[in-house]
Amino acid sequence: MDKTINYVALGDRIRTVRKQRHLSQEKLGEICQISTAHVGHIERGTRIPSLETLYKISKELNISMDYLFFDSQNDINSVFKSISAQLAGKDGEKVKVFISTVKALADKIDDL
Repeated sequence: MDKTINYVALGDRIRTVRKQRHLSQEKLGEICQISTAHVGHIERGTRIPSLETLYKISKELNISMDYLFFDSQNDINSVFKSISAQLAGKDGEKVKVFISTVKALADKIDDL
């Protein structure tokens, strides 16, 4: 098992969730008490954030530290939270179609 942290992947995950939450780098930095430039460096993987900074970011974005470091989505609740975040702010009718599609697939999961 590779024991090094991929800071570029970590930054990509932060950027993706930040955008899903409709937060600017400036707003995330303000909330986490770091500069906008530092947020940008973290997202590009060019700076190594402190554990305290990562904790603040994870709390603000409502994601686990496990997800940040390992991209682990084994916990079903994490999967549902991620889907919910991606659907937030989307057209309600399209979300209903998406959910009905997922339900139809779930009904046929044993046939797959």
